[in-house]
Amino acid sequence: MPKKKTPKKKKSNNSLAVAVILILVTFAVTTCSRKIAGRKEKEPPRKTAAKSHSKKKTSKYLLQEDFEKGSKTNYNSESVDLSSGSWEFKDAVTGSLDEDHKVGTQALRIRDNGMATMDFDIVVNGTVTVTLKYALYGKDKEGAWELWASVNRGQRFTKVGNTVEAGSNSLQTVSFTATTSSTIRFRIRKTDKSGSRLNIDAIRVSAGGKEVPVVKPEKGEGAVRGDDDNLLLGNPSNATPAVVMPNNYLMDKGYYTLSYNRDNGTPNWVSWHITAGDLGRMARGNDFRPDADVPEGWFQVTQFSYSGSGFDRGHNCPSGDRTASRDANEATFLMTNMIPQAPNHNQHLWSNLEGYTRSLVKDGNEVYVIMGSYGSGGTGSKGMSKKIAGSRVNVPARIWKVIVVLPEGNNDLKRVSRQTRVIAVNTPNNNEVNTKWSAYLTSIEEIEKATGYRLLSNVPAAVREELVRKIDTGE
Repeated sequence: MPKKKTPKKKKSNNSLAVAVILILVTFAVTTCSRKIAGRKEKEPPRKTAAKSHSKKKTSKYLLQEDFEKGSKTNYNSESVDLSSGSWEFKDAVTGSLDEDHKVGTQALRIRDNGMATMDFDIVVNGTVTVTLKYALYGKDKEGAWELWASVNRGQRFTKVGNTVEAGSNSLQTVSFTATTSSTIRFRIRKTDKSGSRLNIDAIRVSAGGKEVPVVKPEKGEGAVRGDDDNLLLGNPSNATPAVVMPNNYLMDKGYYTLSYNRDNGTPNWVSWHITAGDLGRMARGNDFRPDADVPEGWFQVTQFSYSGSGFDRGHNCPSGDRTASRDANEATFLMTNMIPQAPNHNQHLWSNLEGYTRSLVKDGNEVYVIMGSYGSGGTGSKGMSKKIAGSRVNVPARIWKVIVVLPEGNNDLKRVSRQTRVIAVNTPNNNEVNTKWSAYLTSIEEIEKATGYRLLSNVPAAVREELVRKIDTGE
């Protein structure tokens, strides 16, 4: 029996040795596995680093739009959510056909006088550079487009740089610079009438760049600084752009200038100039909207403020006087340009006078127009009212207009003479008015007595003295 114990002891020693070996092997394998796993774990950080580098590359752009996200296949006017934000498309789509010239799978395609407008702002102070690619769609032969910018949240757009003439069916690159003090948004507008289509892609907006001064083209040889200015003939109430003057607050809307009355929610007067260049083929916009330039804290008149009142949203500077471009026409639909106007007055009497004014321009003249209203209490389709919109908007009792007619030319102020034709009318804001504007002819002097304004104040005194007493004979 003892002989049998010895082998067992040897077997135990062997087992212990095997166990030690297994532990060492397990330790070695585990360590190697960890090292191998460690090498594999280092790869994701490299991907992360690459992603981070990519972000650094794109961070230099204030805006980047490639039209890859979002889809619009009809030419109706509507908003489209793109990667950069919401854009308003008019006669524009996201094009993904073989005929669309693009960087990726889609590009912007615009037809007729269409446009694409940012519905949001880039917050930036200073000069920005806009770079994009463009081409004629398919095999279209010719086209033109412009870049416009707004620094007041889309209330007014102005042209940036020069019109771009597109003549190639392959993508070309162009750059623009614009400057703002707080925010900016952009609009791409097709401007030719050739019936062609246009592709736009790879829009980049970056901070910095050398601003290119915009030189306004003169009327021609002999042009004088100030010609065509909306206030060339004077500021009737000495309005100023100071919030301490809330009822005589000067607002320059580019296509017209006005004195706004906060307490009335309407303009006191609006002044503008018309030449043949202001009259084009642009359709009526009908986009009535609040004016974002009304100072904060003031009552904001909206497109719905006149609803159910029995009064039209009556233009001062009419839509029909600004048909050369979409921007010009849309500017006339700001509610700071409106008064509650009796429907028959607006649609017949006033429409007839506006049409006659444009006929003078088409006959080779240019005109300076000042329109205003005063008093309280007009009669619309639902009877007499003094206030609407919860008593926040005044209904004027009288509506007047002064039209100064000059042959097309230069040095306008010096050309105003004793012989210059001046048309002045003063009408009741009543739904039962005579449709003939000539029934309400008066003198500037009488309008001044009623309003307290001084019209044509920039005209030389001796000439002005005679003009304000004139009463036109009508058509």
